[in-house]
Amino acid sequence: MRAIGLMSGTSLDGVDVAVVDTDGEVVQDLGPSGYRAYREDEKAILRRALATAAVLDNRHDRSGVLAEAERIVTDAHAEAIENLVGAGVDVSAVDIVGFHGQTVLHRPERGLTVQLGNGAALARRVGLPVAYDFRQADVSAHGQGAPLVPVFHRALVRKAGLPVPLAVVNIGGVANITFIGSDGTLTGFDTGPGNALIDDLVRKRTGADCDRDGMLALSGKPDPTVLARLCAAPYFDAPPPKSLDRNTFADVAGQLDALSDADAVATLTAFTANSIAGAASHLAERPDLWVVAGGGARNPAILQLLARQMVAPVRTAADVGLSIDALEAQAFGYLAVRTRLGLPLTFPGTTGVSRPLTGGVVALP
Repeated sequence: MRAIGLMSGTSLDGVDVAVVDTDGEVVQDLGPSGYRAYREDEKAILRRALATAAVLDNRHDRSGVLAEAERIVTDAHAEAIENLVGAGVDVSAVDIVGFHGQTVLHRPERGLTVQLGNGAALARRVGLPVAYDFRQADVSAHGQGAPLVPVFHRALVRKAGLPVPLAVVNIGGVANITFIGSDGTLTGFDTGPGNALIDDLVRKRTGADCDRDGMLALSGKPDPTVLARLCAAPYFDAPPPKSLDRNTFADVAGQLDALSDADAVATLTAFTANSIAGAASHLAERPDLWVVAGGGARNPAILQLLARQMVAPVRTAADVGLSIDALEAQAFGYLAVRTRLGLPLTFPGTTGVSRPLTGGVVALP
């Protein structure tokens, strides 16, 4: 089957879109990919939606700014598909679309996970079946609802012929890890903050969207006292399965007030890297290779810190022939096919559910 996958991550930068051919088990081919950036006015509304969603107790609530944000998310994803079709992708050959939507709240301990995006409206607009709402079935079964991508990572690693045991780290707004054991066993969990804390601080202090090329972090020094305090959070010692909301650690910003811009960003960058490195203590085997994807794979400061702390080599997805940017969009194309075929998306080792579990909802055009 041919799928188009879509992903709008917690960094709120835009929509990644990618084509994948798969039978739901083997990745047969990875096709074209693209990107539709959010405009500044759209980002502002999405940030307001994040703040509003923090107090939700009903995952279907779309009052006020949430309705406006959902329309923006749905339209942006439709445009991402239309741009891909305009670049030459034959939509008549596509069987299904995987639409993750925009996470604005993830509190599995409260039975809540909220992804903005109207799957039925997207299906009507693009004229294709759309799989969406991938997380709720797992959360309803008392799983963490995240991460969802480990089963795709395993298929991709097999396609690429990479050695196992291996760890794939996706550094988006939140960072998560997939560990593939020497016997193929999957473990997955959120390691801690990714880019979100860094991006938010840089935006607040400088007006820029991110610490491009890690330049601020590389020009500063982490504050050891603050860093030790951040890394002492109970989450890091808790065994997996476990997952995070984008804003779980948002209150740490106040601990950085006395630091210069460069030192504050360096401290948060070290926080991200240290939490990823610390995740190794929860793995059954030592990885022979660490593969880094997502926006963090383009941050030399994070990569340098990881390389210093890991025993095994650290490589970006691009270094091993995979995509840094499109990997999660590809994953949701793959997961859409698994949803359509009734194959499990989540597993005891990735989200803590009691048995492998299917998920997602399919909207027809």
